[in-house]
Amino acid sequence: MLNLLFLGPPGAGKGTVAQAVSEKYGLVQLSTGDLVRAEIKSGSELGKELAEVINAGNLVEDKQISKMFEQKMKSLLEHENFNGVILDGFPRTIPQTAMLEEILKKLNQKLTAVIYIKTDDENLIRRLSSRYTCSKCKKVYNSITLPSKVEGICDLDGAPLIQRDDDKPEVIKKRLVEYRDKTAPLIEHYEKKRLLKSYDGNVPPKESIELAEKLIDEILE
Repeated sequence: MLNLLFLGPPGAGKGTVAQAVSEKYGLVQLSTGDLVRAEIKSGSELGKELAEVINAGNLVEDKQISKMFEQKMKSLLEHENFNGVILDGFPRTIPQTAMLEEILKKLNQKLTAVIYIKTDDENLIRRLSSRYTCSKCKKVYNSITLPSKVEGICDLDGAPLIQRDDDKPEVIKKRLVEYRDKTAPLIEHYEKKRLLKSYDGNVPPKESIELAEKLIDEILE
């Protein structure tokens, strides 16, 4: 079983790299962002609460994330051909690392490695403020690095592209402050556990994917 965590600031390309890597190695991309958005789309009371938190640029409460994550992992483990997951967005804080370890231990799983994508603030802000999402299938585009064939229209289903509230400049800056305060400490945490692998993510998406795959191949050797 190969269970990987992608770590890096907002806009580092974690989701894009995770999607490509999951396809190549037969892993499930488990994004807490997707879990949260699915809950919001359901229209549940929890979904309404989560929408307010996300739109304000804040992080979802640990207990809510942990609960959604554990339920999803249990469901995945029931499948015979399950090879592992790529974690995207959880854990985000030191307390969440303990929650993750507890959940994985309960499910007889363990974290194989943590891949840290290093990216500077200038690139992050440019990438995020240029990011758009399909209003229907949720495919992510970037007007600078990954534009759609027709501006404002999804290549896959022709639905209009929208900019998420948390990708707007004023919210991006707040997200970066949150990241430095709460998530950056995970770098040292996993380095001490000898699980951390890193590379320079200030490169185009294709090159970032290749660098991540190279690290994974080394892990599998």
